[in-house]
Amino acid sequence: MTPNFWTAMDAAAAIRRGDLSAVDLMTSCLAAIAEREEEVCAFAHFDPEQALAEARDRDLEGPRGPLHGVPIGVKDIIDAAGMPTECNSPIYHGYVPARDAACVGMVRAAGAVVIGKTVTTEFAHFTPGRTRNPHNLAHTPGGSSSGSGAGVAAGMFHLAFGTQTGGSVIRPAAFCGIWGFKPTFNTVSREGVKPLADSFDTVGWYGRSAADLALVHAVLTGANPPDLAELGKDSYRIGVCRTPMWHMADPAVREAIERAATALAGAGHRVEEATLPAHFEGLWEDHLDIMALEAGRGLVRERTHHWDLLSERMREAMERGFTVGPEKELAIRHRFDAARAHVDGMFDTFDVLLTPSAPGEAPEGIETTGNAVFNRLWTMLGTPCAAVPTGRGPKGLPVGVQLVGRRYADRSLLAAADRIAAALSG
Repeated sequence: MTPNFWTAMDAAAAIRRGDLSAVDLMTSCLAAIAEREEEVCAFAHFDPEQALAEARDRDLEGPRGPLHGVPIGVKDIIDAAGMPTECNSPIYHGYVPARDAACVGMVRAAGAVVIGKTVTTEFAHFTPGRTRNPHNLAHTPGGSSSGSGAGVAAGMFHLAFGTQTGGSVIRPAAFCGIWGFKPTFNTVSREGVKPLADSFDTVGWYGRSAADLALVHAVLTGANPPDLAELGKDSYRIGVCRTPMWHMADPAVREAIERAATALAGAGHRVEEATLPAHFEGLWEDHLDIMALEAGRGLVRERTHHWDLLSERMREAMERGFTVGPEKELAIRHRFDAARAHVDGMFDTFDVLLTPSAPGEAPEGIETTGNAVFNRLWTMLGTPCAAVPTGRGPKGLPVGVQLVGRRYADRSLLAAADRIAAALSG
């Protein structure tokens, strides 16, 4: 396996030992980009000379931290100094920020090399960019973090930042067959990230293992990188949570969940049904209402001065938000509070919930990025979520599962994901 397909953990360890240089690692990634970028279209901005120069700088200096020399892609709603942040909108064409977003600054301080900016949907909403699924170019990679998921899957970089307001980290991970993580809401700084809906926007990231995700989490929270094997437990209480939207899951996804539940029970974990109240079904529409309302509030400059440059989908969303009056907004927020309290209580019974990460394999075409129906609830609740690749569906495209943990128990969830993935692969 060429170094561009190694895990970030293995690549960083090889650089620390002196078995691999940052330039050699970057050169391997650049070869993959040269081979596949024209068809996959993961990048919104990419300068190979700049990436190589930064890798050379890493080789000339002492180790900065646990990500030293590892290439990372940055979603194009997140600022990286000296690189455009255009949000896939003509409104921001040519805008170049002078400084890094907080998350980018933290991974740079830990030694990571920002390789470029990755394609996003317009303002991380619904209107897709040009990125294609590297497993089958006729299919979407998911969104809104389209280029980030596709680039990691295609071996162009080892890690990538995304954001999730509905399902924008977990769904691309599922469609592209990689690991993805959405941390507990508001535990990672969003400074320097273009907002869409303040109640939900969360910085997340992609990697190639649970250890990769945990390494980035440690960097972004100031914690020591955890030993997942030591942190993990021999037996987990796992709740199979089909959600009220189970009827929207394709047979391949239903089979993946059932197969996972059987395998985990066989590996000694306690596996039981975890049922949500039927009235939770209304929360999906509630989420869309608040997301639309807050998009109109947060993008006030864009809608006031550049309405004609917004996509039709974005204008429709804002118009939906305009219909959500104060009484309805308050009622929805009270329902959100009650739902969070209910799900918090479920984690007195379960350590982790097993649920679909997407309705099925990546849909054909790139006109949409797929349905976030199995992600919206967890984003609204603010829970940490991990996407775990598990295999392939009948079309030969990736299928995975989603693991959901208790709020603020992110490290524990990643340790559980590591153990659960090992059981599933076995």
